Amino acid sequence: MLEDHWPLGRLRLGTPRLELRQPDDEELAALAEVAAAGVHHPGERPYLTPWTDLPPRQRALHVLQRHWSRRGSWSVDAWTLELGVFHEQRPLGMVALRARDFPVLREVRTESWLGLDHHRRGLGTEARTALLHLAFEELGAVSAVSEAFQDNAGSQGVSRKLGYRHDGTTRDVLDGRAVVSDRLRLDRADWQRTPHAPVTVTGLTACLPFFGC
Repeated sequence: MLEDHWPLGRLRLGTPRLELRQPDDEELAALAEVAAAGVHHPGERPYLTPWTDLPPRQRALHVLQRHWSRRGSWSVDAWTLELGVFHEQRPLGMVALRARDFPVLREVRTESWLGLDHHRRGLGTEARTALLHLAFEELGAVSAVSEAFQDNAGSQGVSRKLGYRHDGTTRDVLDGRAVVSDRLRLDRADWQRTPHAPVTVTGLTACLPFFGC
């Protein structure tokens, strides 16, 4: 079976409302349709990468290709665990946990998107909680980093709820103009002193060598 060679396919993260898992190709196609329908309101640009500005069909294709690329380029020194977010088997969006030189640095980064219909319901917080639980409680991370535009109220709000602290700013170029993002950091001590929704993890043991653990 595929999972005998790719045990990450058996990894499951569960919260009170959500299940996070690597999608099969049919589920990935359904997630791509969610992205095609929109992940933010027209006229907004909450992400530095331009994929959300693509036409719907190209946006869906980007979701497919990025997921396949991340699976194909996995190494212990540089990995991205991208998971579909599901509620009662219904696809809502995707999240990712990324790291470089994790066995040494023990630092992760997170990213996420949800279909527009699923915003403002606390689901983004719940999904990121699951990723952070995996990072801190199961993989032994010491810190997690996130970056968000200063006017990205949704991402900033999730970070505040979870105990992130301001850790400086970064400047990038977007559409020919300078934009500023807040860099936010969550250390293990702050994570452990903040209450969180319960998270269950199954199928992890066989995956640990893929993370360098």
